[in-house]
Formats: sequence, structure tokens, C-alpha cells
Amino acid sequence: MFETYAMIVIYLGILLVLGYLASRRIRSMKDFVIGGKSLSYWVAAFSAQATGESAWLLLGVTGMGAMVGFSAYWIVVGEVLGVTVAWFVMASRFKRLTDKYESLTVIDYLVSRFRARSQTLRLISAASLSIFVLIYISAQIDATGSAFETFLAWDYHIGAIVGFVIVAIYCIAGGFLAAAWTDMFQGAIMLLCLVALPLVAFHTIDNGGLIFARLQEIDPGLVSFWGSGGFTPMNLAVVIGMGLIGLGFLGSPQVFARLIAIRDEAQIQRGSWVAVLFTLLAGFSAVSIGILGRYLFTGQGVDPTGVLGNGAQNVLSELVEYTFPPWIIGLYVAAVLSAIMSTVSSLLIMAAGSVTHDVYERLFNPDITNHQARVLCRRVTLAMAALALVIAVLVSLLSPDRTIFWFVIFGWSGIAATFCPMIILSLFWPAFTERAAIASMACGFLMTIISKFVLQELGTAGPYFVALETMPPSFISALLAGYLVTIMWPDRQLEAGFQAELQEILEPSAGKSKTVGVVSD
Repeated sequence: MFETYAMIVIYLGILLVLGYLASRRIRSMKDFVIGGKSLSYWVAAFSAQATGESAWLLLGVTGMGAMVGFSAYWIVVGEVLGVTVAWFVMASRFKRLTDKYESLTVIDYLVSRFRARSQTLRLISAASLSIFVLIYISAQIDATGSAFETFLAWDYHIGAIVGFVIVAIYCIAGGFLAAAWTDMFQGAIMLLCLVALPLVAFHTIDNGGLIFARLQEIDPGLVSFWGSGGFTPMNLAVVIGMGLIGLGFLGSPQVFARLIAIRDEAQIQRGSWVAVLFTLLAGFSAVSIGILGRYLFTGQGVDPTGVLGNGAQNVLSELVEYTFPPWIIGLYVAAVLSAIMSTVSSLLIMAAGSVTHDVYERLFNPDITNHQARVLCRRVTLAMAALALVIAVLVSLLSPDRTIFWFVIFGWSGIAATFCPMIILSLFWPAFTERAAIASMACGFLMTIISKFVLQELGTAGPYFVALETMPPSFISALLAGYLVTIMWPDRQLEAGFQAELQEILEPSAGKSKTVGVVSD
């Protein structure tokens, strides 16, 4: 046990050192919120993917692999497609526009893109973001408590508080740079641990070639990409729900904040491959860990939740203890904490920056100094972290049967449905209007709640909405709302203005981006 704690102490010490080093470079609000637009492609890509994955990957997806087997690989397919489109199709255009508008946040970009005539768009965006970010952060803090409880037999609440304190310290000290640098470090730990575990575990198994047959014996559905029962309407709904999880990468503010902060477009072109490869390796390894755990720790007729915990989310810890010595176990505790803290830190900085910059500074005190803004942003960061901790504790008491997988997905889906359809339309449809953006955002926000608490409770159709989860209906509804409102209330002047901006940034930049790439090489 000493080796485990020593590894955790070393890991937490590195985080605090990175936070301290980052704090020495914070001289303005721009530094605190987007790191002075100085990120390299390695840091930006690792930070974006570590933020997007969270504890959901190490605890939730591994558990899903143990529960359903091969069909969980649809999650990986969906995530890789989402990351590919985000980085290869959307990122460069988004970067050019945010640089042109001198945006500090995604909300800054939206206000400039639509030449907002009122503060409605800014207020609705900031409010929606803050609500779902709090839910998302509370899910991560909840996972922190579960991780300490599972790996080290700590009390759940003590574990949650310890995780909260560490993240709050380095976020408040170093802002966005601390989040990005620690994300890079934590993302590397996550990737190393995820890839190594199934490889080493597989080589410890006698007659590894019999794994497929053994899984089929335990449950034939484990080796079917459609799940138990093969291709059925219900299994199709499950597959669609898992495959469309990747939609959350197509404009979620916590991911696209890295694109604002990246140094230049040449870095995006390189970072695209890093992001896709990270997602593929991490996702495939996580599902494989769950499948190997199901093979090793359960048998025919054995309920996996009785052996591997609620939602089988203890499968990672069980496989680690089965495969590695104690000092390596400490590294895996660090990997789980990395997944959690990388997401919490990024979300905290983004939400605090939005409240401070997008609401307070823009609406109530435009003359605020850089020093005052930095101080206020740090205070908002602490307040939001504390509120998320309270929500996590309340959820743990009110819903003891929750699973990390679906708790996180609700927050992820809420942010994605509220912002992603609007970001996609704003980048690629010049006719898209401010009124339509507000309608799309409001529809995505409300449909996330309706899907979770109304549609899933319907008699006959309810189980299908449970299988789909909240992302598909909410995302599609938000897209339709944006399209219909644009058609019904067009704004030709805005359309013409944005067409001119697109022509300005796309045509001249084609030659410039090539030149930058050559010089950078």
C-alpha cells in the first residue's frame, strides 16, 4: 500500500508544480482564460481529448465493455468519427473566425458571428453552459469519490473532497495554462495506462485464443456487435445511442476552447492526427479492458454487477490488481484521477471565464481592469467548484444506484445539444441567424431535460428513448429548430456580411496557411 500512496503523492505533486509554473505566466485575463493563445499542437490535442474523455472513459466505458461486450466498440466508432470531423473539418474555419473576432470564449465568437443586437444570446449561452457544466463537473467529482473508494477503500466523501481540493488549487493558481499543461501530462498517463493494461493482461492469460469461445459461453450477446438477441429494434436504438456520443465533439465549448487557444492553424493541422489517434487507442483499449475483465471475473449465469460493481465500473481496478504489483496500482489510481481532474479543471476554467468575461465584464462592468478580472475569475472558479461538490454529494445520497457512465453522459449531452448544432450551423450556413441560434440553443437545452425525464418515462416508446439516451433526440431537435427559424425569419444583411467574412478569411488564408506550415517545419 505504501507504493500505491507514494505514486499518488508524486502524481499530485507534479500537478501542483505545473499549476505553480503556470501561475507565473498569468498577467492578464486573456492569459487566465485562454493561455495567451500559446498552445502547441501536442498540448492542445492532448488537452482537448483528455477533457472530452473524463472518468467516463476509464470507469464508465470499461464498465460498459464488461456489461455488453463487443457492441461497446460502437462508442469508439462514434467518438473517432466525431473527433475526425471536429479537427479536420471544423477546426481551421473556427480558428480563423475566432482570431478575426479576437474571441476569448466560444460565447464571444457567437456574439461576433451574429453581430448580436442585444445581450440575449450572451446571457442564454452563459446560463446554459454554467448549468450543464456544473452537472458535468459534479459527475467527475462523484467519480473521484468512487475511485478512492474502489482503489484505496477510502470513504467516498473524503475522496470526493480531496479531488476537489487538488483541482481547485491548481486551477485557481494557474488558470487555463495550468489546465492545459496538466491535461497534457494527465492525458499521457491515461493513454499509457489504458493501452498497457489489456496488452499485459492478455499475455498473462493461458490459452488466450479461447477468449472468444469463453465469452460466447458466458453470454452469446457479448461477442455480437448488436448485443444480446442480435439485430433488433431495441439493439439498434442502443447502437445508435452509443455511436452518436461522438456528436459532443462537434462544437462543445470545453473542447473548442483549445482551438481558440492554439498558437496557429499549422498547429491544428498537426494536432488533428494526434487527437484522432489518441481517441482511437484510448477508446479501443477501454472497451477491451472491460471485455477481458468479464472473461476473467465472471462465468455463465453470473451477474457482472455482483462481481464488478454497479454498471461493472470496478472492472478497471479489478483487472489492475489481477495484473500488476502494488506500485503499478498507484499509477492506475493516478490515471483515473487524471481522467477526472483534466476534465474538471478545463470545465471550471471555461465556466468561470464565461461568467466573469461573458456576463460580468461585458454586461455590467466593461471598465474592469485585468487585475480585477483575474481576481474575480479565481473567486468564481472556487465558487463553482464548491457548488459542484455539493451537487455530487447530494446525487450520491439521493441516487445510490447511479452509474458514472450515464451520469456523465447527461451532462455531456446537455452541453453538446445546446451548443454543437448551433456551432455547426454558424460555421457552415451563412444564412443562420441570431434568432435561430437562440432557438436552437433553447431547444437543445430543454430537449435534454425532456428526453431524460419525460420521454424515457413513456409507456411503449420509453425504453427506446432510454436506449437512445438524451443525445440523439436533443441534438436533432436543436438542428431542426435552428433550420426552421432561419427559414421563417431570414436576415439577408447578416447573411451577406458573413459571406463576405468567409470569403476574406478562406481565400487569402489558403496561401498563408501553406506558408506558415513550411516555415514551421
